[in-house]
Amino acid sequence: MWNSAENVFSRSASFREEEDDEEALRWAALERLPTYSRVRRGIFKDIVGGSKEVDVSELESTDQRLLLERLVNSVDDDPERFFDRMRKRFDAVDLEFPKIEVRFQNLTVESFVHVGSRALPTIPNFIFNMVEAFLRRLRIYQGRRSKLTILDGCSGIIRPSRLTLLLGPPSSGKTTFLLALAGRLGSHLQDSSLVACETPMEIGFNDSMSLWAQNMPVELKMSGKITYNGHGLKEFVPPRTSAYVSQQDWHVAEMTVRETLEFAGRCQGVGVKYDMLLELARREKNAGIKPDEDLDIFMKSLALRGKETSLVVEYIMKILGLDICSDTLVGDEMLKGISGGQKKRLTTGELLVGPARVLFMDEISNGLDSSTTYQIVKYMRHSTRALDGTTVISLLQPAPETYELFDDVILLCEGQILYQGPRDAALDFFAFMGFRCPERKNVADFLQEVLSKKDQEQYWSLPFHPYRYIPPGKFAEAFRSYQIGKNLHEELSIPFDSRYNHPLALSTSRYGVKKSELLKISFDWQMLLMKRNSFIYIFKFIQLFIVALITMSVFMRTALHHNTIDDGGLYLGALYFSMVIILFNGFTEVSMLVAKLPVLYKHRDLHFYPSWAYTLPSWLLSIPTSLYESGFWVAISYYVIGFDPDITRFLRQFLLYFCLHQMSIALFRVIGSLGRNMIVANTFGSFAMLVVMALGGYIISRDRIPSWWIWGYWVSPLMYAQNAASVNEFLGNSWHKRAGNYTNFSLGEALLRARSYFPESYWYWIGVGALLGYTVLLNLLFTFFLANLNSLGKQQAVFSKEELQERDRRRKGENVVTELRHYLQNSGSFNGKYFKQRGMVLPFQPLSMSFSNINYFVDIPVELKQQGITEDRLQLLVNVTGAFRPGVLTALVGVSGAGKTTLMDVLAGRKTGGLIEGSIHISGYPKRQETFARISGYCEQNDIHSPCLTVLESLLFSAWLRLPSDVGLETQRAFVEEVMELVELTPLSGALIGLPGVDGLSTEQRKRLTIAVELVANPSIVFMDEPTSGLDARSAAIVMRTVRNIVNTGRTIVCTIHQPSIDIFESFDELLFMKRGGELIYAGPLGPKSCELIKYFE
Repeated sequence: MWNSAENVFSRSASFREEEDDEEALRWAALERLPTYSRVRRGIFKDIVGGSKEVDVSELESTDQRLLLERLVNSVDDDPERFFDRMRKRFDAVDLEFPKIEVRFQNLTVESFVHVGSRALPTIPNFIFNMVEAFLRRLRIYQGRRSKLTILDGCSGIIRPSRLTLLLGPPSSGKTTFLLALAGRLGSHLQDSSLVACETPMEIGFNDSMSLWAQNMPVELKMSGKITYNGHGLKEFVPPRTSAYVSQQDWHVAEMTVRETLEFAGRCQGVGVKYDMLLELARREKNAGIKPDEDLDIFMKSLALRGKETSLVVEYIMKILGLDICSDTLVGDEMLKGISGGQKKRLTTGELLVGPARVLFMDEISNGLDSSTTYQIVKYMRHSTRALDGTTVISLLQPAPETYELFDDVILLCEGQILYQGPRDAALDFFAFMGFRCPERKNVADFLQEVLSKKDQEQYWSLPFHPYRYIPPGKFAEAFRSYQIGKNLHEELSIPFDSRYNHPLALSTSRYGVKKSELLKISFDWQMLLMKRNSFIYIFKFIQLFIVALITMSVFMRTALHHNTIDDGGLYLGALYFSMVIILFNGFTEVSMLVAKLPVLYKHRDLHFYPSWAYTLPSWLLSIPTSLYESGFWVAISYYVIGFDPDITRFLRQFLLYFCLHQMSIALFRVIGSLGRNMIVANTFGSFAMLVVMALGGYIISRDRIPSWWIWGYWVSPLMYAQNAASVNEFLGNSWHKRAGNYTNFSLGEALLRARSYFPESYWYWIGVGALLGYTVLLNLLFTFFLANLNSLGKQQAVFSKEELQERDRRRKGENVVTELRHYLQNSGSFNGKYFKQRGMVLPFQPLSMSFSNINYFVDIPVELKQQGITEDRLQLLVNVTGAFRPGVLTALVGVSGAGKTTLMDVLAGRKTGGLIEGSIHISGYPKRQETFARISGYCEQNDIHSPCLTVLESLLFSAWLRLPSDVGLETQRAFVEEVMELVELTPLSGALIGLPGVDGLSTEQRKRLTIAVELVANPSIVFMDEPTSGLDARSAAIVMRTVRNIVNTGRTIVCTIHQPSIDIFESFDELLFMKRGGELIYAGPLGPKSCELIKYFE
């Protein structure tokens, strides 16, 4: 028996040796290939342990997933090991990654704003602004605008291989700072020069205390010097070297997550990765080094783009947690898709799949839970260190464990850098200034709150020195004399050593791949969107068919004749109506284009592709649409109406209508790209239709148009189409009979002359040529507008005169007492030391809510059933039981997908589909949705408001509609003013709300307004879905202080929370903790310092 066992082991060892020998032979054969072929092939081990030689660019999706599971899942506990393996492979052959050091010196950005009532977006102010802008261009009158300093003399160094955190309260200038470093502020900065430019859309968003924005270009003056490895921004292409991850999540709703990332990756190319891979393969071959097979295939996939989904896309989706929704449509307000947090991760992933060596990431954690944020920042930390990247991340409320991942911190306040240096030394600097961070206090929150006039005093740590408010200017001045600040200044005074500049570090090409490849990518992209929007084209076709039936019933050939000029007039009307329908059929291009413009602007600014690479495919792909729509109309209406039966004239009418349809599509695309706003573009489009139709020669004949309007006749495309169609029809055989005994003209020619049309036959070809010329011209204009125009409604900060003066005093370090006493009267901190708790003036009935064994089921989508899922229903909530009580603030916590919002929607009665099981009681009585809606409020995660109202008007409107009729107008207004004061919206009472991401209120101001809109209804029970999402620590503290004050009046408040700081978390009284799958794992009190929760889990 023992001999038999020995034989088994010996055979097993022999089999392994044979496998190793076979693998060695494969690798030796691979090494003999030329370098170009060798970097495209690798040795892949399948699931059963066998190995095979594969083309990396043709790797199947199943093999990609298997490879990722072996590479990524094996290092889930320590992601740094994965990047260390990549780094060690380069170190083994002494090959360095390209490094980029970003320096900025005396960076100053200034804007000019109106103050007071002059800044209101009224009609008189709009006219004044237009006149002022005209006079300013003529250098006659500069206007009475006040200077607003956004960035003030910022200097510093962002080093490679170190992860940098950008912190700062609202109005600090973080977004402008990142945009300037990324080279996105229009004209490039020059040393000691002032440059005026029109800013991109992101300027000022969350950067200034904007009361409302004007739809006018913002004029910036910028000075300073920004260099990458000692090179100015004009010496290379910044958008190809660095990448700016915007706060705004602009995506094409009809694409899936995988398709979005794959498109971004194909457009950006691989950068220097391919050249690095060639050099790595050459050195390893010379050194006789055999790399790990899996790592070799992975790194080759990073440097090559396959025909199908690339491995880098699969990898990024797995890292960002998007693999679970990879084939889900992104969606928008009208199309159901992924969640807001997933869209935020998708925005980040779009640039991570690219080759950028410098990343500027602006508030990437909005809408994400703390765990997801931690995982993303952890990935960025390891990739930055291992691959020598340069990364700056702006976060609002980083959790303590996330904060610890960073190497350096930049603290920005009111446009000045108050600290830049190692993270560990930040507290030492503020201790030097006399402020100490308390125990259990999040350091990131402390760094932001210590700069606030309302919160600074509580951190004063020098008992023998009286406290005096220290403005940001004093902090900045102290930092320059601090040792870290001195060292930074000395390093900046020494020029960058060009010997450390890698030749591949800076990109000098405008685009990531060849322009021919970009054209192919754009073709594929727009073909995909046409398929996804097929409903629109089918609807247009059905609409065209119905209108054609109506037209044929009106102009039936049995009722029409060819005997008199009046008969010809009916045919002329049929021609005109047909051309108007063809012309109007292109109007849908306006809304389709305007909806995509933010995405197109983003792609343009990131240098994904040139504008012509989008407009040319869109033009060519519209040709089939024009062919079948115009061809269908002519085919079913031509002979039914009774036009001239000559087949040549039939085909000529088809050609003419095709050209007219092409011109119509191009015309409305130009209008959409010029209007850039749905309302403006639709207005322009309607006006264009009116002018083209009125001056087309049918409604008003040429001889009746006034001489001062005749130019409109000659530029109207419909005039050429009308003349060409009329000539084609009325010079046919059906109209050859003489018009009368006293004329030599045929009936058709007489009709043309009577209606002032041109009777010559060559006018048909003039009309076709003019329409084709218009099509080409309009598509060129479309390309020009897409390349040079930006979104309407750019941010322009608007201040009261006193507030602007106070801001300048604080920035300059002048210790003065603010004049905004009303704004600062609630000078308490979040812990309630100075905050006076107040009740509300309107009475209400305190109510409790209890629920038992809540289960919620939804039907399985057909798409999932097709993938092999056999169940009919998916359970989202599993036996959830709990209670919410008056005067008790309850937090609903869990990871993304745990069912927090679903539970709140079920309890609030907002779920209209699916199956709900269990019982819900209000103060012991079964819940009735009809009455419950009157005593409850629900603050949604999305801040949806009417953009044309002010803050006060929005709250008054909500109060008028929702408060009982016996509450007088004066009481309503007093109650609204009290609510505004509670959420600190009083200074913004006259501010226009505006559109998110375009103009008006900032994110945190919209969040407070959302809460206020519900509070003015005086509800007894309030549900709040992530009220602190997207807010910095200071703003979140304001919101939670408001919520706590409302709870103290006896109301029942429930909040879902994603990223609570210690202070915010411990402001709650009770906790409902849910895990993924909709199960409740804790329901009960928190206790002092969360002792009850800690005791439970211990």
